[in-house]
Amino acid sequence: MKLPLLLSLPHAGLQTPPEVYDYCVLTPEAVEEDGDVDAAEIYEPLRREVKAFAATEIARAFIDLNRAEHDRRKDGVVKTHTCWDVLVYDPFPPEEIVGALIDKYYRPYHRRLTALAGDHLLLAVDCHTMAAVGPPVGPDPGAGRPWVCISNGDGTCPQRWMGELQACFEKEFGQNVTVNEPFQGGYITRTHAREMPWVQLELSRGPFLSNREKRAAVLAALTDCVEEYGAV
Repeated sequence: MKLPLLLSLPHAGLQTPPEVYDYCVLTPEAVEEDGDVDAAEIYEPLRREVKAFAATEIARAFIDLNRAEHDRRKDGVVKTHTCWDVLVYDPFPPEEIVGALIDKYYRPYHRRLTALAGDHLLLAVDCHTMAAVGPPVGPDPGAGRPWVCISNGDGTCPQRWMGELQACFEKEFGQNVTVNEPFQGGYITRTHAREMPWVQLELSRGPFLSNREKRAAVLAALTDCVEEYGAV
């Protein structure tokens, strides 16, 4: 039986949109480093284990699905620099190109998340990986990070669930599991929590486990939460 969960995978893509070929100055390595490295290998196979799944092939460096549509900061929806402070475009694309990126890649993803939400699902999980040490553009530059961070900083799921989720992840990953530190959720969780409960999950890219082991541990933790607590 599939778990009554929706998994979202917004930052695992590696493709460069054709709309920005003439403007992009990133190397393929820089594109990959700005995204959620290893996320596809860890989370993509879990689509067979859950009732609903959403992902994109477009790289985070070019359209960040976890930002507000009108967020035009350096690290906003269409970025000027990667999280490692590397220039993305020279020159920056004109507004019609920015609008085309949002219309073609951003809005359809969010419409899909809305369409997938429903009473047959208990929880949605926005799945990410994070650098083991905070990058220059982020909430914690230069700081060491936990192995797992689960977040609902804006009340995107019931607070009592967070302790239960933390306990399930600690069972699989040990005590190095935090709640709302260093991340407190993102635009996806805050926005789509109007439709159903959401949490953001971040796994460190540190080599404490292989990607296969991380995947198995995530699946075991989520399965435990569903089976033991029912409400999660």
